[in-house]
Order: sequence, then structure tokens, then C-alpha cells
Amino acid sequence: MARKPGGGMTVAEAGRMGGRLVSEKYGPEFYEKIGKKGGSSTANKYGPEFFGRIGKKGGRAVTAKYGAGHFERIGRKGGQKVADLIERAKSLELAPAEEAKEATTPAE
Repeated sequence: MARKPGGGMTVAEAGRMGGRLVSEKYGPEFYEKIGKKGGSSTANKYGPEFFGRIGKKGGRAVTAKYGAGHFERIGRKGGQKVADLIERAKSLELAPAEEAKEATTPAE
């Protein structure tokens, strides 16, 4: 990260440092609490349909930047990740059962 002339911090460095200190002091739950508070305040001020409008606007911007197939690609990638995690969990569940079976089976 580039330093400003004179040895001072960049705005990004100061923000990162402040965020880390707040997280250490108040914990990650603090961010969840203020996020919900901000979301509720925004919904009260602009109405719940506001989130739909900004979501569509963001979706159009992402489509313009990455192309029409972007959401399909990331959806498949996410689906594959979930499938891999499910298979991993199943294998972890089966492993103790297999170990217990081997431990009770007499050796030949």
C-alpha cells in the first residue's frame, strides 16, 4: 500500500485500522446490529420498494460489466460449491461409522 508523502496514512489505511479496532472492541455482532439499524432506517425513509429498485440498478450494472451469462456462471459455481460441501459432510458422517464398524469387526 502506498504511503502519503510525509509518512501519514492513506484514507483506506485509516479506515481499515479503525474498522479493525471497532471489531476488536465491540465484536462482529456490532456490525450486524448497525447494519440492521441502517437497513430499517433506509426502508422507513425510502420505502421497502427502494431496495428492489437499487437491486435492479446494480444487476444491470453488473450485467453491463461482466456480460449476460455472469449470473448463470456464478450461480453454477455456487451450486457446485454447495454440492461439494454436502458430499464432504456426508463423507465426514460416514467416516466415524466406518471406523466404529472396523473396530468391532474381529481381525482375520
